[in-house]
Amino acid sequence: MSTLAVTSAKPPDKAPVTPPSATRGGGRVRENLLGLLFVLPGLVGLGVFVIFPLVQAVYLSMMGSDILGNPTRFVGFQHFAELFTPEFGNILLHTLIFTLIVVVGGVVLPMSLAVPLSQKLPGMRVFRTLFTLPFAYSASAAGVVWLLMLDPSMSPVNWLLRLLGVVAPHWTTDSGWALVTVSGVTMWMVSGFNLLVLAAGLAGIDEEVLEAARIDGATGIRQFVSVVLPMISPSLFFVIVTTTLTALQSLGQPQVMTDGGPNGDTSTLVYSIYNQAFHNNNSNYGLASAQGLVLLLVGVLLAVVQFGVIERRVHYR
Repeated sequence: MSTLAVTSAKPPDKAPVTPPSATRGGGRVRENLLGLLFVLPGLVGLGVFVIFPLVQAVYLSMMGSDILGNPTRFVGFQHFAELFTPEFGNILLHTLIFTLIVVVGGVVLPMSLAVPLSQKLPGMRVFRTLFTLPFAYSASAAGVVWLLMLDPSMSPVNWLLRLLGVVAPHWTTDSGWALVTVSGVTMWMVSGFNLLVLAAGLAGIDEEVLEAARIDGATGIRQFVSVVLPMISPSLFFVIVTTTLTALQSLGQPQVMTDGGPNGDTSTLVYSIYNQAFHNNNSNYGLASAQGLVLLLVGVLLAVVQFGVIERRVHYR
């Protein structure tokens, strides 16, 4: 009887087997959704702070505006045609000179300081701190400090020059010196950050490599050019790129120190955009947007040159 019951009982139902492809497909969908969730904040920030302003700038550059800056009519490329003037050419020239002074000086000066400061000598930490202090200054604060430093009635710089028998120029009101002065202050500001980056690159050089170079006869300038520079080239390239961006975007220094003067000699492209859009209650957003797109084009061209030419000489380890 028990044997008959056992043989007549139905075997238990087996659970359905999920195909491996369906399991992999569901996991892939979950991974994609999770990845999208992680990048969503970055995409939102990119859309709000990059894509939307770019689209808005293109829109405003093709629109005329009323006295309040509200877009009223379509003008096409009229604002871009207004840029083909000698005045805007001078603005581009000032921007080029300003950028060259800031980038060259902002790289050479901290490099010349980073090499001796990287030596393991007493008191070097104090000097590193002092030389990197400009990194903590804002553009407005640095501009005010240097205005006081160069004020003819109380300038310590002019006092030192008089001791040496040199006649001090009018730093911020002389057409030949104003742009150089503003560029020098900007160079001083970026030197603190660049010194930190280059000092970190020098600290990462393997002493065994330097010792091997000395054994092979590479010392002094030869060792610096042939061994040290290639080994810190990633840090050097990073400094060049960031300093270029800082120079192109500098506004506080010419605004605070010279207000674009004298006679527009310190009016860079960024200052001109500010002047057209906001200065003295101006609201010519169309022309300012057109100039902003020119600034974007200049930045893209410089990036192509830097990443297409200079980066090829960078030695990544």
